[in-house]
Amino acid sequence: MRVDWFDVVIVGGGHAGAQAAIALRMAKFAGSIAVVSEEAELPYERPPLSKEYFAGEKDAERLLIRPAKFWEERAVTMRLGERVDAVDAAAHSVTTSGGHVIGYGKLIWAAGGHARTLPLPGGDLAGVQGVRTRADADAMIAGAAAASQVVVIGGGYIGLEAAAVLRKAGKPVVLLEAQDRVLARVAGDALSRFVEGEHRAHGVDLRTGVSIAALEGEGQVTGVRLTDGTRIPADLVIVGIGILPAVQPLVAAAAAGGNGVAVDARQRTSLPDIYAVGDCALHANDFAGGAAIRLESVQNAIDQASVAARQIAGLDAAYDAVPWFWSNQYDLKLQTVGISAGHDDHVVRGDPATRSFSVVYLKDGAVIALDCVNAVKDYVQGRALVLARARIAPARLADAAVPLKELLAG
Repeated sequence: MRVDWFDVVIVGGGHAGAQAAIALRMAKFAGSIAVVSEEAELPYERPPLSKEYFAGEKDAERLLIRPAKFWEERAVTMRLGERVDAVDAAAHSVTTSGGHVIGYGKLIWAAGGHARTLPLPGGDLAGVQGVRTRADADAMIAGAAAASQVVVIGGGYIGLEAAAVLRKAGKPVVLLEAQDRVLARVAGDALSRFVEGEHRAHGVDLRTGVSIAALEGEGQVTGVRLTDGTRIPADLVIVGIGILPAVQPLVAAAAAGGNGVAVDARQRTSLPDIYAVGDCALHANDFAGGAAIRLESVQNAIDQASVAARQIAGLDAAYDAVPWFWSNQYDLKLQTVGISAGHDDHVVRGDPATRSFSVVYLKDGAVIALDCVNAVKDYVQGRALVLARARIAPARLADAAVPLKELLAG
């Protein structure tokens, strides 16, 4: 059997995989590089899939992280449409879905994850659509064009962004969230209630604390049945309930982990010469109090990939980046810096009624995160407060007339 061999094999063609290849060349790494991607297209941006791309404001070509010529000029081999099914850590090789064996000197696992599906009757009906790939977004676009009513399941950012796009297009939308508020995993109550109010004001039938019994239809979805017997008609159901990290081949090869594959501060797994980066990397994060977490964000993908690449290129680096996230809904720009999980106090800075305000999260009196709504200055200046774990009196934080940078200086 013919075995291809590369100095570095990168598994995954998303932000993390693309950045790993870019960062290797930026670090003057001269060895051979291959990106093995399950998708049959060049690396592209994923955040716009539920926003600008879904809305028709950004086409497929503009999604590309880099054009084809970029990869050719930097001698990065793209192995597209191939899924890695097995890793042989001892032999330093991977086996793909097509039966190809690819040897490596170093392996960077950047496979991300797959959209969670509903483990319910009818979850596999036509018209039930997850959101993870461009193909998913294309299916959503096609389904939405003909839909008379759309049900969105999941009140996280993906579901809320999709609901906003659909309402702007004039589509009736029902959004269902199992918890008692939207964004419950990532934001505090104040932001959740504001976002709920915005969506309801735009005509979304938003229901929290609901449980789904089944999706109904014969071949094609026609409705959603709740556990209380309520039936909601739908000819498109968008499911945005998170991802499952794509790490099974590494776990089968005895890599440490669980909800993701465990890495140290230099992105090294427990297996020799194998690194993991991006959505699938389970890492101790200083901004989460040292807890082992996965971060599903462009920032995390890029920063972790850069660390792994520098390690391979012989330049020491460790991951210590401040987490940040963003979301666009209607005319709202939501920006987050830090991680608010575990906060024991919060301060609302500004008036939500003006649709420009920030929520500052505190733990043991120290600033750990900010959620900023149409408040870019707070977002930019708040980063320094998070880095410093600044201890500032809540009354001073609440005074929107005083720039945050002055609070830190004072």
